[in-house]
Amino acid sequence: MMQKNNVSIRVAEKRDIPHIAELERSCFSSPWSETAIAETMERPESVFLVAEVCSNVCGYVGAYYVLDEGYITNIAVNPSNRRCGIGFALISELIKKGEALDLSFWTLEVRVSNIAAQTLYKKLGFESVGRRPRFYTNPCEDAELMTLYMGKERRQ
Repeated sequence: MMQKNNVSIRVAEKRDIPHIAELERSCFSSPWSETAIAETMERPESVFLVAEVCSNVCGYVGAYYVLDEGYITNIAVNPSNRRCGIGFALISELIKKGEALDLSFWTLEVRVSNIAAQTLYKKLGFESVGRRPRFYTNPCEDAELMTLYMGKERRQ
């Protein structure tokens, strides 16, 4: 568990599913259901972390890995808790998990209009590697594909 500025990051548990689903509803136009979250969390190759402030879940990141490849599915921070370092703390802890798993990279998609998120990811070492046309719906929008190369790939 990581703790900084009254924010603690820990591995998500079943009891967190309703809170994660609420974050999904408040942050995304096409939120995951509690069932989808639960099914994904139960998979052994999944990594779900939550951020807490004063014992209240205020953010989460979900990801999975296949062999040495890491894929970030969603990151959400309660709108009232944004710009406080919670997203940075969540991704930083996820990067540490990836190092422990000896992953070659973490990759994610982000809306091309979400400049704040792209700026955060770049600060953490992610780079733009491509674009996925019409990846998002509600509204329809392209996704910027961003990847953080780790380990030996990062040094090249």
